[in-house]
Amino acid sequence: MCLSIPSKVTAIETESNIATVDTMGVERKVSLDLLGDPVAIGDYVLIHVGFAMNKIDEEDALESLKVYREILEQMDEMEAGGQRE
Repeated sequence: MCLSIPSKVTAIETESNIATVDTMGVERKVSLDLLGDPVAIGDYVLIHVGFAMNKIDEEDALESLKVYREILEQMDEMEAGGQRE
C-alpha cells in the first residue's frame, strides 16, 4: 500500500515540465508529464515515484496534512514512551 502526502508546488521549470514541491518541509523535484490538468505555483499534488499523479483541492490537502501531522505526533509520543521503560 502506498500513501501519498499532499505536496505544494513551489516552482515550475516549464522547459523540462518539472516542478519543485514541498512535502511537509522537504523539497523535491517531480515530473509533471503524467498530469492531465494544468498546474500552477501554490497548487497541491499527490506524487508517486517522482511523478505528480493528481492535482488536489487545497482544502483537502490541508486536511490531509493535518491528519499526517497528528499521526506523526502520536508516533513520536509512543516512541518517547517506549524509551522510558
